[in-house]
Amino acid sequence: MADQVVLVAIDGHVATVTINRPDKLNALNKDVREQFVAALADLETNDDVRVAIVTGAGEKAFVAGADIPEMKDVTAYEEFRVAKHFGIFEAPERFNKPIIAAINGFALGGGCELAMACDIRIASEKAKFGQPEIALGIMPGGGGTQRLPRLVGLGAAYKLLYTGDMVKADEALRLGLVDEVVPPEQLMDRVKELAGAIAEKSPAALQFIKEAVRATTRAPLDEGLRLETTLFGLVFSTEDKDEGVNAFLEKRKADFKGR
Repeated sequence: MADQVVLVAIDGHVATVTINRPDKLNALNKDVREQFVAALADLETNDDVRVAIVTGAGEKAFVAGADIPEMKDVTAYEEFRVAKHFGIFEAPERFNKPIIAAINGFALGGGCELAMACDIRIASEKAKFGQPEIALGIMPGGGGTQRLPRLVGLGAAYKLLYTGDMVKADEALRLGLVDEVVPPEQLMDRVKELAGAIAEKSPAALQFIKEAVRATTRAPLDEGLRLETTLFGLVFSTEDKDEGVNAFLEKRKADFKGR
C-alpha cells in the first residue's frame, strides 16, 4: 500500500478519506490529486455511504499545501492540464453528499483550499490556516481567491492573501473560516458524531439541500429561489418524504432509505 496516498475507510454510512503522506505533511502531489478525485467518485456511487469525512494522516497536518519540489520544473501548460483533469478542489463541492473536513493540523495553500471546498470544517485547536502562495511569488490556484472571501469577507481575505500569514484555529473560527474548534484528542470523535447524525437524515433531501445551497455562489437570488422551489417539489416525490412524515405522526424514529 506504499503507493496508496489516499485511504478510504467505511463505517456504517460514513466514509473517511485520509490523505496519506504524513512524512510530507500530506502535501498535494499528482498522485494525491488523482486518487482523491477517484475516491470521491467511487463513494458517490456507493448508496451505503451517506456522508464523507476528509482528513490528513498523522498529527501535524491536514494538508500543508502543494508539493513544492514537484512544482519546481512544472510548465504552465502542465499545471493547467493537471488542475483541469484531476479537479481536486472541485471534487468535494460537486460531491453529491455531505462532506466534512476534519482539520487536524496545518491547512495551508492547497490544504486550506481543499478544506474550504468541503461543506463543513471542524478544526483541532492545533490547526493553522493560511494561503502562503505570495511568499513563493505566486497566487492561490485552487479557489483561494474565490472561496475565502465568501467565507471571511473581502477585507480579511485580502489580508490573508496579501500577507500569506497563518492564523490559528481560534482566529479561523472568529473569521468564519471554520465552523467548530475542538481539542485535538476529540477531533475525530466529534466529526464522526456529526457525520453520524447527518447520515441518519434522508439521503435524498440531503442531496437536494446541497444542490440548492451550491447555487448561492453561482446564481442570482431569484434563480436560486426558483431552484429551491423546484427541488422542494421534487423531494415530495420521494419515499423518504413519506417515511419522515409517517414517522413524525407515529412518534417514532424515521428509517430513511434514500429513495
